Amino acid sequence: MTRAILLRALTKKKLVLSNAHRFISITNLSRCISTLILAEHESGSIKPQTVSTVVAANHLGESSSVSLLLAGSGSSLQEAASQAASCHPSVSEVLVADSDRFEYPLAEPWAKLVDFVRQQRDYSHILASSSSFGKNILPRVAALLDVSPVTDVVKILGSNEFIRPIYAGNALCRVRYTGAGPCVLTIRTTSFPVTPITESKKATISQIDLSKFKEDAVSRSRYVGQSTQDTERPDLGSARVVITGGRALKSVENFKMIEKLAEKLGGAVGATRAAVDAGYVPNDLQVGQTGKIVAPELYMAFGVSGAIQHLAGIKDSKVIVAVNKDADAPIFQVADYGLVGDLFEVIPELLEKLPEKK
Repeated sequence: MTRAILLRALTKKKLVLSNAHRFISITNLSRCISTLILAEHESGSIKPQTVSTVVAANHLGESSSVSLLLAGSGSSLQEAASQAASCHPSVSEVLVADSDRFEYPLAEPWAKLVDFVRQQRDYSHILASSSSFGKNILPRVAALLDVSPVTDVVKILGSNEFIRPIYAGNALCRVRYTGAGPCVLTIRTTSFPVTPITESKKATISQIDLSKFKEDAVSRSRYVGQSTQDTERPDLGSARVVITGGRALKSVENFKMIEKLAEKLGGAVGATRAAVDAGYVPNDLQVGQTGKIVAPELYMAFGVSGAIQHLAGIKDSKVIVAVNKDADAPIFQVADYGLVGDLFEVIPELLEKLPEKK
């Protein structure tokens, strides 16, 4: 009898210790989260998408450390690094790779650089925004690390559970990452807005020693050129107001009405894929699943039918206003305000009644 009681007591004690050991392991795992974020910069400034990615990294764990990786050359890189160090209080370190090899954001040298840095510091997560920059580099990084990337993350439930859209945004998929290597994520930054920061904190800036960095002997891509529009309008991806035109505008000259309206409202200009394919505007203004994902406070669509690929890129907009002659256009199903009318009559009337931007 006494022997049986003693055996049960020992078994129970062993079980408690086993659970306690398991609990400690999980806790230590959550404390070891370290994140490397690929930072976008231009003309000495960090792009807003990078700061939104930092906000997303905070959802991975309470005690996660965040490092920003900047690469490039010249004084503009150092200016961007200085700004990155104080862009968000969650950033603990800024890593700078200063070399002519990173003068242009080509996927091959950047992916090699990320792998080089990861081998030295062993990050648990590698993040970038779901911009053309991130979409160009991170898939190659994932291939080098032999892991499966999780793309277009719109919500982070934990260090290894994420939500991403599928079927052109018509459904949300819950993904659990179970790989052994680092978790590679691209972040849909419109889902992680940046709140005003009151805390002032400056992270340390470290120069990466590239003496042992090796590139591929034969590069499979080369930099040809970059074209940008000289305009005072805000960036399409981060603008508070977006004015979009569709194929119904019929010509390049008519599309200038959209540009004039955007100037009056202090907004950015967008276009549907049909308008871009017709040559009305360059493709960097395309909004939708195969273009830019936007989430402005006000989105105005003129002559936009509302194809499923376009709607996938505007669903996070706070207020959607649509003007179309077709009362059955799909855009009216998602619009907060809709007007059935001729855009060639509506836009001139708006231009006449709206005050000039101060």
